[in-house]
Amino acid sequence: MFRTARVRAIAGLALVGAIAISATACSGGSGSTGGDAGGDGELTTIGFVAVGPEGGWRTANEKNIQDSFSKENGFDLKYAPATNGDQNSQITAFTSFIDEGVDAILLSATEATGWESVLERAKEAEIPVVLLDRGIEPNDTELYTSRIAPDNVGISGSAAEWANGQFPDGAKYVVLEGPPGLSVVNDRNKGWDETIDPNFTKLESQSANWSTEEAKSVFETILKANNNDVQLVFAQNDEMGLGAALAVEEAGLKPGTDVKIITIDGTKAALEALEAGRLSFVAEYNPLFGDTAIDVVKKALAGDSVESEIVVPSVTFDSPDAAKEALPTRAY
Repeated sequence: MFRTARVRAIAGLALVGAIAISATACSGGSGSTGGDAGGDGELTTIGFVAVGPEGGWRTANEKNIQDSFSKENGFDLKYAPATNGDQNSQITAFTSFIDEGVDAILLSATEATGWESVLERAKEAEIPVVLLDRGIEPNDTELYTSRIAPDNVGISGSAAEWANGQFPDGAKYVVLEGPPGLSVVNDRNKGWDETIDPNFTKLESQSANWSTEEAKSVFETILKANNNDVQLVFAQNDEMGLGAALAVEEAGLKPGTDVKIITIDGTKAALEALEAGRLSFVAEYNPLFGDTAIDVVKKALAGDSVESEIVVPSVTFDSPDAAKEALPTRAY
């Protein structure tokens, strides 16, 4: 379906716009002659429209992608992080990659909507697009090759199942969300809402933008407004859960005991907090799927069929002992 070795439209064409797009070869070997992913002795050029700095999970994910698509593995990866999370900067980078004639594009979208026109352009140019982590809306599978991500609905559902077991008589809880509109946020809300028992009472659901500082501020306000009568926090990432723990401590309470805190991602910082009893349950959102992305890109360029959705396996940690066992070999 797609060309296996795209002839670059203009060799050495500088990417347009002010976005810094840098060729990367993060696992060393910058002087390598490279592999042969395209089968013709040339490096396969990949445009990576990324999110950029956002937290521990994003850092681990993007480093894993960069390390996997190395020159040693036969790729020339062009890394384009968003400017302060701005979608327009991503669309500019995406368009530039099409104009340059890259072989494939990897996309981690900062926003779910607004991608139809540029994805249609990539399709017309026969450039396969692989979504990493975040999906798009409307979810038109004709516009991309595959989406690779852990199962957000299932992961948040497992967190709710744990909460149901901890509070058989129900509890008052708060949800700390990521930025509104992201598919990740919508799916994590869906999995939680579909699974949490009806005898639980949701006091608040607010965005803290994946931020520890914002989560601390938001939850401090919520605790005061409810006279500290909150038993559970469902934080949709580790950083916000750690911020909630700080707010609990500021209120003179003990996180993990007076207020149980659930987080998603599974970074070292979260597992260390779980081991110390400051968090209560950590659901992994496995960021290490660079090898899977390579397999998808190779199949797409070879014209082989690829599943439109590929789920990355993830695990959960429900005790200090589980965290202690996992930490020595934790990769992120």
